[in-house]
Amino acid sequence: MSEVVSFKIPRHIKEKMRRYADRVNWTEELGRFVKSRVEELEREENIKEVVKILMNTKEVPSGFSEASVVEDRDSS
Repeated sequence: MSEVVSFKIPRHIKEKMRRYADRVNWTEELGRFVKSRVEELEREENIKEVVKILMNTKEVPSGFSEASVVEDRDSS
């Protein structure tokens, strides 16, 4: 379902939009822009959340990776 969104722009821009209305579907163009911008903001939020999680993750003890590989090899 779609919703109506309205916003103000300077009159001279609206006049220019009318001039190009035969070449540009402003509703689709602006809708794509808004969708893209929202997705970009969501990605930024997700990245910040991942960084926050990683910053709160404890460090792995030195030698843990090597010991894990050796243990894995020895168990086969």
